[in-house]
Amino acid sequence: MIDTEGKQLGVFLIKDARRLAGERGKDLVEIAPQAKPPVCKIIDFGKFRYEQQKKEKIQKKNQQVSILKEIRFHPNTDVHDFDFKTRHAINFLEEGNKVKATVVFKGREMAYAELGENLLKRFLERVQDVAKVEVEPKMEGRNMSLIVVPASKKGKKKQ
Repeated sequence: MIDTEGKQLGVFLIKDARRLAGERGKDLVEIAPQAKPPVCKIIDFGKFRYEQQKKEKIQKKNQQVSILKEIRFHPNTDVHDFDFKTRHAINFLEEGNKVKATVVFKGREMAYAELGENLLKRFLERVQDVAKVEVEPKMEGRNMSLIVVPASKKGKKKQ
């Protein structure tokens, strides 16, 4: 058993340990149940839980959530539209988000899958200085897609 200051008090029977904790106006909490004998500590359990919740809240606050944004193209997407969508993708990456670039094939466009591959290669060339590939281009039914993530871990937060 360990007291509130962290000093070892020794090995006690459970009823003696509970009585001692009750006399001090604290709670007896099992810290390491897998140890032989189990380790217990005399603490104020309400305060202990409050501090734990506070630590969890700080960890959650510092945790960075990554959002997946999608940019959709067609095999015959024009140059201006391609540039416009690529600029948006670069903005998303600079904000720290992942970007999924998808080429959607309709009808007979499926026969020209190499157009979609070329489009995605051009997209990669444009974003290579701000992004790195997480998932290589692959066909999923009528869509060909790839996922890129920001090259640097620091993302600008929205003001």
